Amino acid sequence: MADFSVLFVDDEVGFLETILKRMKKRNIEVHGVESGEEALAFLDKDSVDVVVLDVRMKGMNGIQTLEEIKKKKPLIEVIMLTGHASVEVAIQGMELGAFDYLMKPMNIDELLYKLQDAYKKKNIQEEKIKKLGGDMVS
Repeated sequence: MADFSVLFVDDEVGFLETILKRMKKRNIEVHGVESGEEALAFLDKDSVDVVVLDVRMKGMNGIQTLEEIKKKKPLIEVIMLTGHASVEVAIQGMELGAFDYLMKPMNIDELLYKLQDAYKKKNIQEEKIKKLGGDMVS
């Protein structure tokens, strides 16, 4: 189905394992890590198109991780996930460059649509940069 790759970042191992299985069944190339620190280390070595990032994690939280991802790889789109309704955190994430925000538990089809939209946005940005002769592509 998809020609893009996704990194899921969530410290709830059961949730992470389940979502990875569900995405693989839909032929999405997925990777999973359990912390913000692991996500940043992963992104230093590997490339993905979209990151799905839990807001509340031990250690480096989702907002801190989002900031670092956007510094290092500004074209990667990030979808924030939370099990805790917080409009303030949603607004903060969007201000820092998050593509969108989803509440846990989320509808798998809604997640797929958001992933596709985020990937399309990333592609559009990359094409604009190529046309301008830049080499900022992540």
